[in-house]
Amino acid sequence: MSEAQPLTLAGGRLAALAWGEPSAPTWLALHGWLDNAASFSRLAPLLCTRLGVRIVALDFSGHGHSLHGAGDYALWDYCHDLLDAADELDLERVSVLAHSMGAGVACLTAAALPERIERLVLIDGLGAVTTPAEESAAQLRKGLRAARRPRSASPRYPDSSTAVAARVAGGVTPIDAETATPLVERNLMRESDGHVRLRTDGRLLWPSPLRLSPEQVLALLGAIQAPVLLIEGEKGILAERENAQAARAAVPHLTRNVLPGGHHLHLEPANVAAVARAIETWLEPRRTCSRER
Repeated sequence: MSEAQPLTLAGGRLAALAWGEPSAPTWLALHGWLDNAASFSRLAPLLCTRLGVRIVALDFSGHGHSLHGAGDYALWDYCHDLLDAADELDLERVSVLAHSMGAGVACLTAAALPERIERLVLIDGLGAVTTPAEESAAQLRKGLRAARRPRSASPRYPDSSTAVAARVAGGVTPIDAETATPLVERNLMRESDGHVRLRTDGRLLWPSPLRLSPEQVLALLGAIQAPVLLIEGEKGILAERENAQAARAAVPHLTRNVLPGGHHLHLEPANVAAVARAIETWLEPRRTCSRER
């Protein structure tokens, strides 16, 4: 397996990890909320070997080693992270591998700028968290009140294993220590006394002042022109929930594949190989057609 190479993009604003040969076709990888580029540290080497691609995984603004942003971290703000990275890497059309929140960013970008997106491989994420129009004032109230509270220092731990344990205990979705370790390790900065502190911007935990409505998200999903592979975990966040069913039905060219695992199945040691196989199997007919042209 290839070792990850650190990158800086967008004038130093964004940090990234890259796997594979620089001359190979490049895919961009987008992680989930409060995660970072290490989300792909187990899947990317497999895909580079099997598909002959290079994968550049971003740290979104406010996450990992990237700089903290000045705004509210709205979902659509991250579209600029994707586009800035693609521009710097000279990718006019880009294949995107995305997990959870990153899948939402990929969907928005593909809907708004279909000429920039070649294909989407989405892992346990589709569309975006929404707020019904009639609840917009209450959502805005939450966001404004949170932004006016005094900021607290980022969490600090005696060592990395304690930080991993905290992620396991306090995660929004279930995750075990082995799966969480790469994410936590990349998100730590070490202090002079040996303690570690989280790098992520604490403002990422604030409620969003504004969200898209369910109707807006379905319309955006319907505008996606690129082929989409959606890989879900059997114990993930989508399943047969009503909003997930509606989201899947809205995407014109979607292939769904449900695999064993949880929300981070692409990082779970027992399930990552199956995720890589699913991507390779989905791509094979398209690669064959491309060779025959």
